[in-house]
This record gives sequence, C-alpha cells and structure tokens, in this order.
Amino acid sequence: MEHHEELLTWATDQGVRLNGITPKRIPGRGIGLIATRAIKPDEAVLEVSTACLRCIDTIRKPVIRHLPKTMSVHGLLAADLALDASSKYALWNAVCPTPDDFFGMPLVWPRELCALLPLAAREMLSKQEIKLARDWAAVSAAFPQQDQLEKTQYRYAWMLVNTRTFYYINTKLSKRKSKDDHMCLQPVADLFNHTDEGGCNVAFDHEGFTIKSLRPYAKGEEVKICYGRHSSDFLLVEYGFVMDDNRWDEALLDDVLLPRLSDRQKDKLEEVGFLGKYVLDKETVCYRTQIAARLLCCGFREWKRFVDGVDDGECSQKAADHLILELLREQKQKAEKTISEVEALSVGEPEQREMLVKRWKQIQDLLDANITRLIKETKYI
Repeated sequence: MEHHEELLTWATDQGVRLNGITPKRIPGRGIGLIATRAIKPDEAVLEVSTACLRCIDTIRKPVIRHLPKTMSVHGLLAADLALDASSKYALWNAVCPTPDDFFGMPLVWPRELCALLPLAAREMLSKQEIKLARDWAAVSAAFPQQDQLEKTQYRYAWMLVNTRTFYYINTKLSKRKSKDDHMCLQPVADLFNHTDEGGCNVAFDHEGFTIKSLRPYAKGEEVKICYGRHSSDFLLVEYGFVMDDNRWDEALLDDVLLPRLSDRQKDKLEEVGFLGKYVLDKETVCYRTQIAARLLCCGFREWKRFVDGVDDGECSQKAADHLILELLREQKQKAEKTISEVEALSVGEPEQREMLVKRWKQIQDLLDANITRLIKETKYI
C-alpha cells in the first residue's frame, strides 16, 4: 500500500470525508486528487472536521510555552513540525513533499540565480527570507538543547507550512491582527493542486472545511483549487512553480521606469502615492504607469491636472504611449539579456535554471503582447 493510500485510511478514521475524489500519484507532478466518477458543480467533494486540523490550538504546550508570544503562527507551526518526534502524524507526514521536492523554491537557490530573478520575485523573496530568519532566530534561541534541530530542518518545516496551509480563523486566531497568522494545516486537502480559475470553492465554519466543485469534472480528471489570483512571480517564490497561461500573470516595469525619473520627479510621485509598483499584465500597463509616464513627457501643471482628474489626458496620450512603448522594448532587451546570463551559468540544479528561464520567457510574452497592441493602436513602428 502506498503512503497516500495509508493516509486516506487514517484520514477517514479521523473524520475526513471524500466524495468522488481520491489521492493518486501523477507522473512528474507528485500526488493530486482525482475524480473517481463524474462530479457535478456545487458538489461537496471533501469535508475536513475541525478536530483534524493542525493550527494554533494543536501546537504542543512545551513548544508554544518557550517561544515568544509575538511569534507568527507560521513560525509556531513550523517549530511544532520540526520538533515533533512522535508518530501521531506519521501517515500524514509521509505524503508531504521531501526537502528535495522544494528545489523549485528560490529560498533554497544559489545566490547567483536569485540575483537574476525578476524584480517582483526578488522583492518577495527578500521578505520571505526576513520572515524565516526571524522565526529561526526565535526557535534556535528557545531550544538550544535540541542539537539535532538544524536550520535546514527548520527551513524544511517552514516551507511545508508556507506551501500547504489554508486561510483559517478561530477564537485564538481572531485576536491576531495579521491575516498572515490566520492559517491551518489540514490533511488530504493539502493535496489539491493549483488552477488559476474555477476548480473548487473552499469554505470553513466552526465545524470544519467544506470544499465544493465549481464546475463539472469527468471521471479520471484532476480536481484542483485556486490558491489565489497570483502572478507567476508569486507562485514561484511562495510555492516553487510557474504555470503556463496564467490568466493573473503580471510583471513589474520599475527596472526601466524608475531610472528615468529625477529625484524631484520621484518626490512628486511619492507625494501623490504613485511612486513605484508599475505593473504590466496581459492586456495593458497599469494606471500608475500612465501617471509616471506622463510626468516624463508633460509639463508639471498638465501632469497635475491629469492626476487630479481635471484633464482626461487625451492630449498627452500619444506621447505617453510612445514612451511606454520604449519602456516595454527596453524591458524586453533586459529579459533577453537575463535569459542569456542564466543559460551561461552552471550553478544550482538544471531544473532551477530552466524554471528561471521559463519565467523570463513568460515575461517576454507579456511584453510582446503589449508591444503588438500599442503598435496596432498607435501605428508606431
């Protein structure tokens, strides 16, 4: 019997109810949940009782007592996982990804590869590293006698929590203001893979979680949930994968736009709340980009009227579009250069370099789509 089959038996005994789905190993993709029959929309395919959850209420007292009261739930759950030597969750733990399975997360990449991540991914990774370092500092200080607990072991547990928790809130968690602290682990449900649309709806109440299908599924089809409307940069840093044709994908243009701004222009943009975070998606650049672009090609008074909504910007639209087209072409050149740099490296795993190249090619596709659109709309060459 495989580990996921043993998990199913254990979870059912614990109060997990599956309806029309079952765990199955998918070649090259780990374990997913597969429809065992035709499933109709709005069917409850999985129910997980509150008693099955691992959350702030289940963290062992010796663990939580020695750690700071201000420590994140993420850090607490990771400590509980890393320090647990019992067999209570052995069958659940057996189907979790191994440390080697997290090769896709930049958190374990060589620094040379991390330096070549897109800007948005680099910024997310930096925040992630700060969180991990803060949590590890608290755990290593609280349990110095645990010689067997190394940073790599804690990092592994921390990544498990990072990639497999669900949004959840109860009496204790409601007292924590940060939504990042509103989380729990739940068996079987953590086997759902991601889709960028549809899939299933996830809801919870005091009795537990109920996951319902949002569309029909055919027998043998993989049943998925949406982790959120996330860009591929987010999916790469937080979950260790990128997906093709992500409808929510976007990229930052700060690398090419900010260097064109003078200090005075940056001050003006900051005053009105439009400095940085210039986003490109599949269809257009964001309004923030339009604001910054007009500051570069208009007089200040004209720009201020546009910001205040007094001027619709029609007179400056052509100049703004021309500048944005230049920015997109410059960003495309940067993407091409970065891909060449990655392909010339030998550090890290081949799969890591391939994933990084794939991400930059996705950004190239976003740029190409918008360059083509602008040329068509404005007749620029």
